[in-house]
Amino acid sequence: MKHHLISAADLTRDDAVLILDTAEELSRVAGRPIKKLPTLRGRTVVNLFFEDSTRTRISFEAAAKRLSADVINFSAKGSSVSKGESLKDTALTLQAMGADAVVIRHHDSGAPHRLATSGWIGGHVVNAGDGTHEHPTQALLDAFALRRRLAGGEPGADLAGRRVTIVGDILHSRVARSNVRLLTTLGAEVTVVAPPTLVPVGVERWPCAVSYDLDAVLPDSDAVMMLRVQRERMNAAYFPTEREYARRYGLDGERMARMPEHAVVMHPGPMNRGMEITAEVADSPRCTVVEQVSAGVDVRMAVLYLLLGGAGPGDEEPKGATPRGAEATQGKRA
Repeated sequence: MKHHLISAADLTRDDAVLILDTAEELSRVAGRPIKKLPTLRGRTVVNLFFEDSTRTRISFEAAAKRLSADVINFSAKGSSVSKGESLKDTALTLQAMGADAVVIRHHDSGAPHRLATSGWIGGHVVNAGDGTHEHPTQALLDAFALRRRLAGGEPGADLAGRRVTIVGDILHSRVARSNVRLLTTLGAEVTVVAPPTLVPVGVERWPCAVSYDLDAVLPDSDAVMMLRVQRERMNAAYFPTEREYARRYGLDGERMARMPEHAVVMHPGPMNRGMEITAEVADSPRCTVVEQVSAGVDVRMAVLYLLLGGAGPGDEEPKGATPRGAEATQGKRA
């Protein structure tokens, strides 16, 4: 892997499969009495969040702590940022404190790239979502959950030949952008579906197909990913009414029945039940939302391990993450 993880486009197929395989190995730790490995002991990971978040921030915190790293949670609210402190000054402060990795979520697209390339900080930078640009670890955890459901989580497996449909607010979705790039890298055929007003300009250059008819693509989909309508990023009326949007682009039980029997439903959360997805679908066994949350910790452990732990593509499995290594660690602590 490279020094930073800013975009899903940074990852080759081998990079992505290495992360997924490492996450699969590390997921075994969750089933043990002591859910910790000593891999990143002595390292400091800073969660630098300029936007509100629940799942992503907690997931990164849990991942770092399970690898025994020291974690500092930084929130823009109640900090010097609210007094006008710049990103540069914040970064220089973190550098002075010896941060080994900075996980950054920012409302401005490009902020993680700026942090990684400015020279303000010497540690690793992980993009936890920037504006409407990208969210690479979300795409990785989605791929992890998909690979488990569709390919049994087999080591070395990708998503070649699988058809994934991403539905909803493509225009404002960093999750959609990262997923299109990563899933295509892993061999999947991706189609985005949305009202014309919620399809970005230049989408024809994306490595995916575009459709405006959800019902037409459902019978051929191995997975359907529903996106939340991001009202907080909208400054105009992009569709007539919520009821009309739900009628045309919402996933209900009747539409789910048109999908192949093996097909799954995904959602990055938080869900607007009754709008893009009904309660019947959200609570269905075919919905992977809870699995995606669980996968988030495993995948983010893998990303931090590979960035900070020094593993390379030649390593067959993470040091200390094998059953024997974990058991030995627990034995010493006991």
